[in-house]
Amino acid sequence: MYFKNQKFLVAGLSRSGAAACDFLLARGAEVYMYDDVPDAAVQKTIASMQARGAQMAERKDLPELAARCDVLVLSPGIPIDHELPVAFRKKGKRIVGESELGCLYLRAALVAVTGTNGKTTTVTMLDEIFRAAGEKSTACGNIGLPLLACADRMDYDEIAVMEVSSFQLETLTSIRPHVAVITNITEDHLNRHYSMENYIFLKSKILRNMRESEYAVLNRDDERVCGIAKDARCRIRWFSVKERTNGAFLYEGGLYFENEKIMDAADLSLKGEHNLKNALAAICAAKLMGVESAAVARALSSMRGVRHRIEKVGEYGGVLYINDSKGTNVDATLNAVANMDRETVLLLGGKDKGYDYDALFSRLKESRVVQSVLYGENRFKLFESAVRAGESRVTLCADFSLAVKIAAMTAKPGQCVLLSPASSSFDAFSGYEERGEKFEEIVRSLGERDDKLAYDRAE
Repeated sequence: MYFKNQKFLVAGLSRSGAAACDFLLARGAEVYMYDDVPDAAVQKTIASMQARGAQMAERKDLPELAARCDVLVLSPGIPIDHELPVAFRKKGKRIVGESELGCLYLRAALVAVTGTNGKTTTVTMLDEIFRAAGEKSTACGNIGLPLLACADRMDYDEIAVMEVSSFQLETLTSIRPHVAVITNITEDHLNRHYSMENYIFLKSKILRNMRESEYAVLNRDDERVCGIAKDARCRIRWFSVKERTNGAFLYEGGLYFENEKIMDAADLSLKGEHNLKNALAAICAAKLMGVESAAVARALSSMRGVRHRIEKVGEYGGVLYINDSKGTNVDATLNAVANMDRETVLLLGGKDKGYDYDALFSRLKESRVVQSVLYGENRFKLFESAVRAGESRVTLCADFSLAVKIAAMTAKPGQCVLLSPASSSFDAFSGYEERGEKFEEIVRSLGERDDKLAYDRAE
């Protein structure tokens, strides 16, 4: 791709769009930008890129730009069947994502991780392991740092550990990792991908270009993931908590790779069966990359948890508050609930992703959840599922802040309040990070109020 004689339209100016603009402008490309939700962060990107020569487009300009531009660089937040990429496709124009450009120009070795749940934790584990082994490692992709933002500064002796979402895989055709990990596949994003068959196909794309010299690390305990293996040309290694397998496995309380015990499961710093699976996936990938076992054990026994994933905020008035804003699908929420060791008031809701929530409430009836507070755009859909499941312990409200306060008022000393919404955040927030930070802000303000009341009574 010769940049100086081609015109690019970058659609969507969040972190990935900003990285794409920066990359293209640095190579002398003619760049046009478009975003239909210009919040404060986007406005800052627009100003910065305009100062370097990029041109801002309005909606009315898009038909003309589809004819004029050679390449559309599409944000992961914009579906591939949106009118803009459809217009480019009809004209026979190229459509790429920021991650596609990053993969085309990456010199570093690539370890890529996809799946419905556990991606961020597994990427973080691998990054910690490689660093403990003395490697130059960068965690990037869907975890927050766009691949394109770091591809130029990484050299052949470094490792990029990339989290890859199904949204990114829609426009990602050149990815060829040395090791690819698929953590699991459960129902998610069906409002965008329409069917499980299409969602599974998108996840399988991470293996499409891999050959005999590369490795796929796959979840032996997941039937859908096992189904992907039959079409892979690369070598397959497995991870499992149920059986000894060719790869990494749990056996008599130990975490093994092939016939070598790496560490005791009890020594993992992150608890829960889901983190056992994440750790086994990371162990398998790290060993395939040649990391010494001592470095693997050292990293996994000392790492801290992932931000907004079953993260303790604090305990106020005898009630423990836990932020799992990253729990944006049913399976993730059920994993979080399973990790609670006390009775729980659960905050559920946000923007619907196409789920059937009936199974969620059926499972919650068997858990430690004593009350669910439903909020957000999909609150009525959640409520209807609760009714069908015969679950009456629900409270319905619209506003997120009010929902948190109601949960705090409902919870008794010795219980916990868990934010694990089983929904995306885009009805009211820019992402799960903003939602989690808002939850923490409200919780701490309630804690400060309670502390003040207690002090006043003591006076």
